[in-house]
Parts: sequence; C-alpha cells; structure tokens
Amino acid sequence: MALKLMYITNRPEIAIIAENAGVDRIFIDMEYIGKAERQGGIDSVLNKHTVEDVNAIRPILAKAQLLVRVNPIHEASSDYCSSKEEIENVVAAGADIVMLPFFKTPDEVKEFVRLVGGRAKTFPLVETPEAVERIDEILAIPGIDEIYVGINDLCLGYGKTFIFELLVDGTVERLCQKFKRAGIPYGFGGIASIGSGALPAETILREHYRLGSTRVILSRSFLKICDNANVEWVREKFETLVCDFRAYEKEIEIYGGRFEENKVEVAERVEAIVRQMRADKATASVANDCLKRQ
Repeated sequence: MALKLMYITNRPEIAIIAENAGVDRIFIDMEYIGKAERQGGIDSVLNKHTVEDVNAIRPILAKAQLLVRVNPIHEASSDYCSSKEEIENVVAAGADIVMLPFFKTPDEVKEFVRLVGGRAKTFPLVETPEAVERIDEILAIPGIDEIYVGINDLCLGYGKTFIFELLVDGTVERLCQKFKRAGIPYGFGGIASIGSGALPAETILREHYRLGSTRVILSRSFLKICDNANVEWVREKFETLVCDFRAYEKEIEIYGGRFEENKVEVAERVEAIVRQMRADKATASVANDCLKRQ
C-alpha cells in the first residue's frame, strides 16, 4: 500500500501543485514555542505558519487533507494564546488532522485529545525521550487516531550525532512495533527524493515498508523551492519526483524490499556518516582552538 505523503507549505500555489502531483496531506506548521532554542544545533526550519494560512489553504484543497501542527500544550501568555484557543482556531478553520508536538507526559496527550474533541483527527508526534519512556501509557489513551516519530528532536534528546542513528539503535523499530500492536497507524521521520539524501531515500523508504509505516513527511530536501521559483518549473519537478517515489514503491511491492539486507546497509551507511561527522567536528574544534591561540 502506498505511503500517505505529507508536504509542508503555506503557499497556496505550491499546495495546489503538491495536491495535483499526488501528495495526500498539505501540512501547515504553526509550531514555534521553544523550537528555535532546542533545535539550534541542527539544520532545521522554523516555518512560522499561522491560522491565517489554514484559512487560505482550506478552500483550495479538493483531494488532499489539511494537517496542522500546533504548539506543545501551553497556557496563554503575553506572547501567545493558550492551547485551547489555538486548537479551537485551527479546528474552526477546517483542519482535518491536528498534530501535537514535543509532549513528555500522557497528561499532555489526554489534554490534547480533549481539546480536539473528536472534531478532527488527532496525531501526536513522539519526539522526546520522556514520551518514549511512557509510550505504553500514551498508546492506551482513547482518541488517538494516528501517531508519528519525530526523529529530529528525538535525536537531540538522546544526544545522537545523526538523526537516522535512531533507525539503527532500535528506537524507531521498538516504537513501530508498539504502534502496530496498538492498532494505530504510524510513520516516522522525513524523506528526500529518490536518488538523493545523505542516507539514500531508497534505503529509508524500504525501512518504512519493513517497519509497517504508512505515512511520511516529504522533507525540505525533497524539493527546495525558493520564494521566486517559476511555478511551471515547480509543477514539473514536483510531478516528476512524486512519480519517481511512487514508482519505487511499486518496485518494493512487486519485487520485495530485501528488507534484512537493507537493514544491514542502513546500519553500515549510518555508521560511516556518523564517523565522518565526528571527524569533521573534531577537525573544526582543532581549527577553532588554533584560532583562539593566535
């Protein structure tokens, strides 16, 4: 079964292109509370989307679902409204699915489910070691429709060097097994276009199939779109890349994913990437020390 593809954008013209190319979910990302501080050490983007973006995208979607990531559970302050008001706003604006990021306790998830109140699908994002530790309690909460593993923040939480180490050390696999037993649809991480990625997208895609994942976020590197990109170029590239992705899925379904062999390949590639990243970091550290002594 083809994975549900999710793509982050608040640009209506890009959302239409993505939908027509076969993306299943347009992803509005409103999370910003605490995100810049905790992700300062990795190559990530703070999207700064708003409920106005939800209002703008909702009317133009004909087939794709509208997924909205809100902020972690929080009270109102001088800088932002409460979770209750935020969730009310995105549900009223027409979100089909609401994602809760960076929770640590079952109580946060319970409150999230209560605030959504069955008016949209709930989609907790597991991305803290604390949530992993209490995942059995979390999965027992009624009203969770789907669940996802966010490996960027989880990588930081565990002090890892490279985000896909979590595929190798068993963290993602153990979580997926628990999700499967709970009967809750799940996915993990982000994926680049076929033929690209530090860890090739093909190997990650085979891991999705091996682990029973049914949804994935198309990462920023799937197709880098600058603000003044030609719309026709974007349309052509997007259609080609999604077509390539679906074609590779068909190959897996027809010929098999060589899953155990792929698991070994992922481990070897991740080990090599981590080794290189650590060597680069050591070299940079030595260079900085030399500059300080000058």
